[in-house]
Amino acid sequence: MKVVFIHQNFPGQFKHVAPAMAAAGHEVVAIGVNKPAFPCPGARIMLYRPRVACAEAIEKAPENIKESEAKIARGHYVARCLLKLKQEGFVPDVIFAHSGWGEAYFVKDAFPKTPLLVYAEYYYQPFEGDSFFDPEFTRPSLEAMERLRIKNTHLLHAMTAADAGLSPTRFQRDRHPPGLREKIKVIHDGIDTKRFKPNPKASVTLKRAGLVLTPQSEVITFVARELEPYRGYHSFMRALPELLALRPNAQVVIVGGNGVSYGAQPPAGTTWKDVFLGKVTDHIDHKRVHFVGKLPHEVLTELMQISTVHLYLTYPFVLSWSLMEAMSIGCMIVGSRTAPVEELIEHEKSGLLVDFFDPHQIAVTVAEAVQRRDELMPLREAARQKIVRNYDLAKHCLPAQIRFIENAARRKFV
Repeated sequence: MKVVFIHQNFPGQFKHVAPAMAAAGHEVVAIGVNKPAFPCPGARIMLYRPRVACAEAIEKAPENIKESEAKIARGHYVARCLLKLKQEGFVPDVIFAHSGWGEAYFVKDAFPKTPLLVYAEYYYQPFEGDSFFDPEFTRPSLEAMERLRIKNTHLLHAMTAADAGLSPTRFQRDRHPPGLREKIKVIHDGIDTKRFKPNPKASVTLKRAGLVLTPQSEVITFVARELEPYRGYHSFMRALPELLALRPNAQVVIVGGNGVSYGAQPPAGTTWKDVFLGKVTDHIDHKRVHFVGKLPHEVLTELMQISTVHLYLTYPFVLSWSLMEAMSIGCMIVGSRTAPVEELIEHEKSGLLVDFFDPHQIAVTVAEAVQRRDELMPLREAARQKIVRNYDLAKHCLPAQIRFIENAARRKFV
């Protein structure tokens, strides 16, 4: 079978399935913008550079127009990569594209008879999602609604043309409009539960603080790709003074970068990390609060293995892999009572849920979870078992992804 994967940051969500198909002897071609961050032995990598026509004019256009033009440009250059394959005599049996950056715009124009699968990660809605969830940073307006429609244009094109779609969670599938939603199958990317598992011998050294932390230590962890409002950094920092007061022996380890992955930018010349740290800096014990930046995955895994309580907050948005990895490790999770988290965490059965906007509740719940660490051990075990039963990479998710692609080649869709 000949399969083309399209993702500007390949492998992205195809991290497991693309190498697995290449290893099985299928001809795999990957189209993207950047050199792959992870190896994909046996796959042919085609890189393209999206260039926007009339760049100077576009630069002066409103943000909505610039964003739309950039996505059209990606679709244009991906289609030229596909035409190059066609000229070489390569006709794929399946094309699997992430729809997030416009790369699937013109796939069906290049190969109209080839089944197109779309990784349907997120569709923007004005309500019950991330768009206006946090009024501190965004409120409905005509301009904001226009931006949402434009952000969905390329997603609609992709899903309308697609033969089938795939979303990793029910929450993400159900963001899509009826009619398109029915074309989408829910299959998660998968968690390696043999790698992400409890380790009573784990330890983490904080060199600057001169500390060695183990599972016997009192450690509260907070992890995000970037320390920003979308992942509840501001709510966490507002809860921090009370939390430290309630647990005078706790060490708080905060993982994340200083950039912005999603949502509003901080005031010019600042970072969200510093903005919200500045609001509590006079009310916390800095010797017990450790900002460690971004960590290698191996170190992050050990950190979660020694965590007493792991706090995960998010807007109603794409769920972080880190939550499911933490669950697989058997962390005691305190999570926000938002739809994507509620799909994974059942309150008082596999974790504890809190109001995203309530710093007092966050502080008290985390502190109580630390105090009751032994009593709440069944919740940690239940969290791991949920991942093992339903989201294990080798047993469930990867075989399901491969079947999804093989069925598409046979013209069997959702």
